[in-house]
Formats: sequence, C-alpha cells, structure tokens
Amino acid sequence: MSNLSTREKDAHREAVSMSIADVTKYLQDAFGQKLVAYMTDTKDVKNVGRWSRGEQAPRKDAEDRLRIAYQVFHLLQEKDSSHTVRAWFVGLNPQLGDESPATAIREGRHRDVLIAAKAFLAGA
Repeated sequence: MSNLSTREKDAHREAVSMSIADVTKYLQDAFGQKLVAYMTDTKDVKNVGRWSRGEQAPRKDAEDRLRIAYQVFHLLQEKDSSHTVRAWFVGLNPQLGDESPATAIREGRHRDVLIAAKAFLAGA
C-alpha cells in the first residue's frame, strides 16, 4: 500500500505544481477538447485551446476540475495505458453510481472520483 500512497503523492504534487496551461494542454492531448470542455462544464469548446495556450485563464471551478482530472489521469497512467485510462474516464463506473468519472468531475464530485480511481488501481 505504501507504493500506492507514493504514486498518489506524486500525482497530487504534479497536478498542483504545473501551470494550468500545461495541465490543460496535457488533458487536451489525452482526451480532446470536447471531453475536457464537458468535464469543466464549459460551453465554448474553444476555451480549452485558449487555456492550453495561456491566452485565457479558466474559472476557479474549471481549474479545480482540470487539476483533479490531471491528477487522476496521472495516477492511473502509472499502472495502465493511456487508452485504458481514457476508457475509464468515459465508462460507467459502479463506484460512482454507474456514472462516468468525467461526469462526476463535471459535477464537482472530486473525492468520489479519487476513491473510484484508487479502487480501480487496487483491482476492486
């Protein structure tokens, strides 16, 4: 379990220390603009590109959603491929009441998403 906690700490440290432009660029590359816009509850998909280029800053709630999405992606990618992690984000998750982690992030249920990610890593 200590190995998991090291991965968790590393994912958290990276998520909070990176610029929001870099976090957004990473997520845009991993998920595409539409899914990032959905998770951040942003109506204008082009805002994601503006954020990734540092031309505009996201709202505080959107920034929080970006950082938790990055943290969870980074945590899961330590064990699984990017393809599997993307599928995990959009798939229905029994730990989240059969909603997708992307939807839970959009709804601000960050703690629930982290718990579901840890359960996934533990094989539950």
